[in-house]
Amino acid sequence: MVHNPQAGKDLDSSADTIAAIATPAGIGGIGIIRTSGPRSTEIARCMTGESVVPRKAMFRKFLDANNRTLDEGILLFFPAPHSYTGEDVCEFQCHGGPVVLHLLLARLMELGARPAEPGEYTKRAFLNEKLDLAQAEAVADLINSSTTAAAHSAMRSLRGDFSQKVHEIVDQVINLRMFIEAAIDFPEEEIDFLENSELVVSVEKIQNLLDDLLQKTSIGCVLREGIAVAIAGLPNAGKSSLLNRLAGRDRVIVTPHAGTTRDTVEVMIDIDGLAVHLTDTAGLRESDDSIEVEGVLRAWSAVQDADIVLYVIDSEHGIADDDTHNLNKLENGRVVVVWNKTDLTREFESPLSRNDYEQVFISALTGTGIDELVQIIQRVAGYDTTEEGIFLARRRHFRSIQRASEYVAQARSALAEDKAGELAAQDLRDAMDELGQITGKLTADELLGEIFSSFCIGK
Repeated sequence: MVHNPQAGKDLDSSADTIAAIATPAGIGGIGIIRTSGPRSTEIARCMTGESVVPRKAMFRKFLDANNRTLDEGILLFFPAPHSYTGEDVCEFQCHGGPVVLHLLLARLMELGARPAEPGEYTKRAFLNEKLDLAQAEAVADLINSSTTAAAHSAMRSLRGDFSQKVHEIVDQVINLRMFIEAAIDFPEEEIDFLENSELVVSVEKIQNLLDDLLQKTSIGCVLREGIAVAIAGLPNAGKSSLLNRLAGRDRVIVTPHAGTTRDTVEVMIDIDGLAVHLTDTAGLRESDDSIEVEGVLRAWSAVQDADIVLYVIDSEHGIADDDTHNLNKLENGRVVVVWNKTDLTREFESPLSRNDYEQVFISALTGTGIDELVQIIQRVAGYDTTEEGIFLARRRHFRSIQRASEYVAQARSALAEDKAGELAAQDLRDAMDELGQITGKLTADELLGEIFSSFCIGK
């Protein structure tokens, strides 16, 4: 159940019957309008002038207040609780023109429905316990997936794989808490539970499960969000050629003249299921040209916003003072130094320490070293394609698991070092609360509003 002070208010709103267009804006062969709520069947009967049969495709005329036909199509009725929202749901499948759809939607409003809020269908599914919160979020993630791998992973979350792992850990925390709190409440049993080494072992097992889940959640966050990669460097280092090579097509103009790129150019590529948002930037140099100056400012902005910076250096000419100056302004942990044009040099050794920077030697012209560069991008991003059963996750999931892990670590310390059962029990309760935030067992009303407001109207 959802424990928050506004839960009653949310459930009361289910007395309303909501309606929304479920298909994307624009012209299409078929458009769908859905209603959900206690008056769905009554509204459908008024709309069609005929009875409604559960789970049967019914060809019906859709009528206005004067019994004139607005459109005709298929009516489907899914009775509660066996529907997406857990309420009575009707679907009106009609022709997909925007005028027709809005005429039908207006008629549903006349008959007593109200417009659905963003994400309200999925929110009702959550409140009616058809989905937990992690599954509800996976609905939006599946819709917004930008790669095949992201779609498969979102489906795993929607299916409940992520939630099941969270529940398994919660069950173990509950069992451990029960033992500790029982020993605290019944000291007359003369069991010195604090000396029981099995308790510490149990806490360590939970810690290991959380660490493993944290790793998978981290990968799931990267898979869901993708990563921003900026290609930077001095003019004529081969930045645009590198973007074209990674993109697999001539996306950016390439010439022998330095300073060809004056603005940022963005392209999204799929690297083994990871969405990589590449940005080519203007050469980072001083200039008196006002247009180029603006381009350099935009380049630095893109670099600062990027998760990873590919700093390209022309290996034929070697590292320049300006390269050193630029690299000193960047955070080493997210910089990959890309030595380009190695096809023009027989043997080349980097003067930079490999302890300071990830480095790779490539030729954007021939493609040499590109596979290694791709592997480095994946590694720096923390994306592991060998992990089994990755599910899509969000930053809030990661933070909750991280905090739960910290509480469990404190519980271990309380047991192993301080022999303080009360402190350990409180830490385990706090860990459970954090994990409950993921599935919605303990969720603030503000968080629900934030999550579901990002959904589309018809979902």
